[in-house]
Amino acid sequence: MTVFFIGAGPGDPELLTLKAARVIGECPVCLYAGSLVPEAVVACAPKDARVMDTAPMTLGETHAEIVAAHEKGLNVARVHSGDPSLYGAIAEQIRLLKAEGIDYQIIPGVPAYTAAAAALGTELTIPEVAQSIVLTRVSMKSTGMPAGETLENFARTGTTLAIHLGIRALKDIERKLTPFYGEDCPVAVVYRVGWPDQLIIRGTLSDIREKVRAAKLTRTALIMVGQALSDNNGFPDSALYDATKPHVLRPVRTE
Repeated sequence: MTVFFIGAGPGDPELLTLKAARVIGECPVCLYAGSLVPEAVVACAPKDARVMDTAPMTLGETHAEIVAAHEKGLNVARVHSGDPSLYGAIAEQIRLLKAEGIDYQIIPGVPAYTAAAAALGTELTIPEVAQSIVLTRVSMKSTGMPAGETLENFARTGTTLAIHLGIRALKDIERKLTPFYGEDCPVAVVYRVGWPDQLIIRGTLSDIREKVRAAKLTRTALIMVGQALSDNNGFPDSALYDATKPHVLRPVRTE
């Protein structure tokens, strides 16, 4: 049997990849992270499948379900939100699978930051404005951050930041980022992107905290910071389609 770690995307069932939908539809066991994955995403599971919401379960309990399926030769769809390679907590699951000699595959999904950019109607890599993105988080009550991976260190680059698990740390985020980005730097908070109750709050480092407090958001939101979120249209065109800059697929035109 095989355990399929499946990226469910940010919440919209229509953002599930064709491969992910096919595999979920074929697996007799489906374990999904219900706190972040809508039940509609796993609605394509077989009618007689064992479908379990793992939100209230421990690592040991979910692994026991997988071992039980392995003993019966049943494939398992292990469905995570977004893309499982980002904050998916699959590394410790994979470690247990390797110890048991259980095969696994990873099926990527749409990550929250790309869905947030789509919802914001923006490109995150703007010519001469922003060409890099840092995906990070704050510690809060979750696992500590490695030494050197601090907001201050990332902020020194001036790059676009996509901050996960930070909605309750906005005061600290504002304090740490303002010296590098300035208080007028654009910020967008995208709550439950891809869900029916999706909410977007735009502001700056100086006022986003009050706006979020007024909206009473306390969880499940991605914080985007950087000039790529600005409405300033004064940036140059990309060289990609520049008629004066031919390349191997678009040679110099002589006519």
